[in-house]
Amino acid sequence: MSTATPYSIAEQTGLFLTLFKNRSANMYNSANVLEGRIKKSNDFVGKQMNIETQLSFAGGYGAKLLPQGNPSLVEQAVITAKKHYSRVFVDREGLKAASSSKGAFQTYLGFPIKKTVEDYMRNMSRILYGDGSGVLGRGDGATNVTGAGTSGSPYIVTLRASDFNVANLEEKSIVQLVTGLNAGNNLGGAAEGGDAITNLLTISAVVKATRKVSLVGTSPALAALVAGPSPLATTSGLVPQRSYLFEAQGLSGALMATSGTLYGLTVQRRWQATQVDGLATGIVVDMMNDVMLQVEQNFGESPNMIICNYNQYRKILAQLEDQKRYNLPNKNIKGHMGFSGVEYMGTSGSVGIFVDRFCPEDKIFFLNDKFIHRYHRPGGAEWFQDDKTVFLRTVDEDILEARYGAYMENFITPSAHGVLHNLAK
Repeated sequence: MSTATPYSIAEQTGLFLTLFKNRSANMYNSANVLEGRIKKSNDFVGKQMNIETQLSFAGGYGAKLLPQGNPSLVEQAVITAKKHYSRVFVDREGLKAASSSKGAFQTYLGFPIKKTVEDYMRNMSRILYGDGSGVLGRGDGATNVTGAGTSGSPYIVTLRASDFNVANLEEKSIVQLVTGLNAGNNLGGAAEGGDAITNLLTISAVVKATRKVSLVGTSPALAALVAGPSPLATTSGLVPQRSYLFEAQGLSGALMATSGTLYGLTVQRRWQATQVDGLATGIVVDMMNDVMLQVEQNFGESPNMIICNYNQYRKILAQLEDQKRYNLPNKNIKGHMGFSGVEYMGTSGSVGIFVDRFCPEDKIFFLNDKFIHRYHRPGGAEWFQDDKTVFLRTVDEDILEARYGAYMENFITPSAHGVLHNLAK
C-alpha cells in the first residue's frame, strides 16, 4: 500500500478559497403595522406647534324663555419637537476592504446604512408604545445584582415581571441606569452619569425566561449593589443612553394619563382616553365590547384597529375562534398562525386585530389611526447630509460615521382611543 500523501483539501488549504453565503433574512422581527398607518407630515416649523382642540359644545339651550349662551371651550394643545437619532461608525479601511462581495458577506457601504435605518425604525416602534420616559424595564427588587461589568463577567440585573417586555431590550444596545423613579410612574428619576458617556452600559445578553439582562461597562451604582449584595430596586431601571425623559410621547403615556397635563392641556373628561381595568384577569370578549362601546359613546367614532402583544393575541384567537378568516382574497389584514386575519365586529363594521411585539403585554389598545399624527421638522426622518454625503469623517480618527434621525413629536388625541389595561399576562 502506498504511503504517498495525495493533494487534498486538508493538506493544501492554502490553495482553496472559502465560499461564504450571506443569510437572506434577519433573525428578528422588525414589522410594525401601526407605524405604516399613522399620519406623518414634515411641516413642523417654529419653536412649537399649537393645535386647536375643541373640548365642549357652544351656545346655550332651553325652553319657554330665550336661553343664555356660553362660548365653546377651545384650547390649544402644544407640542415641541424631540430629537431622535441612530448613528453608526465605519472603519475606513474596512470600507475599502469590503467594497465588493469578493471581500465580505455584504458590501460595507450598503450594509451599515441598512442596519442603521432598521435600528432607528425599531426604536420609533418602541417609542410609539412607550410613555415618553424611555424606561425599558425596572428592577425586580428581589434578585441580587452580580458581576463586574466586564465582557467576561458582566453585571447581571433582573427586571420585574409586571412591565417586562423583551422587545425593548436588544443585544448591543447601549443603555444607562436610572434611579429614584416614582412608584406609580417612570418620572422623578436621575440617570447615572447624566449626559456624560462614562457610565453607559452595553447589553451583552437578554434571557427572556428569567428577565435577566447582562451589562458591560462602568457603573458605580451597580458595583455598590454587587458589594451589598443587593437587588436592583423597583425604583431603578434601564433607559436608552442619555435619553431619559426626552423621548416623544407614546400610547402608554397618552392613553394612561389620569391627571396632570397632556400636551399642555389638563387631563379631564374630554381630554382622556377610555380606560378599562382588567383587574389582573384574562381577556374576555365582554371586556373588548366594553372598551369599544365606551370609546364610541364618549368620542362619537369607533376605533378602527385593535393592537396587542402576542400573549394577548393568543387568548383573543381562542375567544374569537369562529371569526378567523382563512385564505380570503383582497384582505389587508395579515394574521399569523396560518390564517389571514382576525376581526372584531363592532357597531361600525369589522375592526382588524393586529399583533405587535412592542405593545405592553398587559394592555390592549383600541385605536383610531386618524387621530395619531407624527409631526416632523422639514425633511422628516433622513440621513444627515449637510456635507452632501452620508458618511462623515471624524476628527483625528480614520473612521467614518453616518447619522440618521428626525426632530419630531407624536400627537395622540387621547379621547379617540381606549385601552384595556392590567390584564393577566
